[in-house]
Amino acid sequence: MKKLTIAIAAASICGGVLAEEAKAPEGVDEGKTEFVAGEFGLRMDSRYMTYGCIDGKDPILVPGAKLTFFDWAYAGVESIFDLTKGNGKRGGYGNRAGKYTTIDAMAGLAHKFKFDDGVALSVDMNYMYEYLRRHHSDMGDTQYLNLELGLTGYWVEPTLWIERDLMADEGTYVNLALGHTFSLIDSESEDEDADPLLAFCPSIAQGLGDKHRTRGYDLARDHGGLMDTTIKGELVWTVSENLKLSAYVAYSDYWFDSRLRDGAREYNGAWGSGCDHSWNFFGGVAVSVSF
Repeated sequence: MKKLTIAIAAASICGGVLAEEAKAPEGVDEGKTEFVAGEFGLRMDSRYMTYGCIDGKDPILVPGAKLTFFDWAYAGVESIFDLTKGNGKRGGYGNRAGKYTTIDAMAGLAHKFKFDDGVALSVDMNYMYEYLRRHHSDMGDTQYLNLELGLTGYWVEPTLWIERDLMADEGTYVNLALGHTFSLIDSESEDEDADPLLAFCPSIAQGLGDKHRTRGYDLARDHGGLMDTTIKGELVWTVSENLKLSAYVAYSDYWFDSRLRDGAREYNGAWGSGCDHSWNFFGGVAVSVSF
């Protein structure tokens, strides 16, 4: 759901100052650059899902915050809170109802490059340290390197996410999503880049994991391949320039690899007889405030 430290930030800020003073390359947007921008988000998911597998059968609450400097460098934090006793008891880490289970601290570089005809390329490179709250002195912390690329301005908008685990399983996970934004109610703003007042965003995504990632998730011992396929529909309401509300529903399954599908079925089955299948339906709601 996961992503990333801070030595990068100082150098990035200096680079951002120089970039702001220099003339932007042809085709790249030269819009106003803010010194600092902040964002706070709060999301509730009906289940804790990772790579199409159940990591928590009951709902979770995910608060997060981020500061971005010069529209380039950022640092942020995100946490996961259990809302019931069930996840901790089934997951083997005790009753954490109303308590955090993970804290993700991240830092990175992100920017959107705007070109002609409304086309834009967003790039996000980040490092994340994931802290897991201790249970019987067990340490399950890990670190990640992430790269996310997104292309907008076309009817079909692709997003590519690459995640590399540096501690837990040293695995690599790749996810390619294809989506489109339907404007249900157009924005009244005169800004041509303004988001629709109300939008529906369907997408389909396919995950791919190497043998280290699938082994780390107990899906297969020495076999990587196509992992979760996820079909998602999201409704986004842009209340104002600084406030957004959203809700989503999603379906995921392991369609293309029978060995990994069997592994997902067994992994999910640990959460009870009602979960002993590779497919899942889940959803959630979120609020995002920027300043």
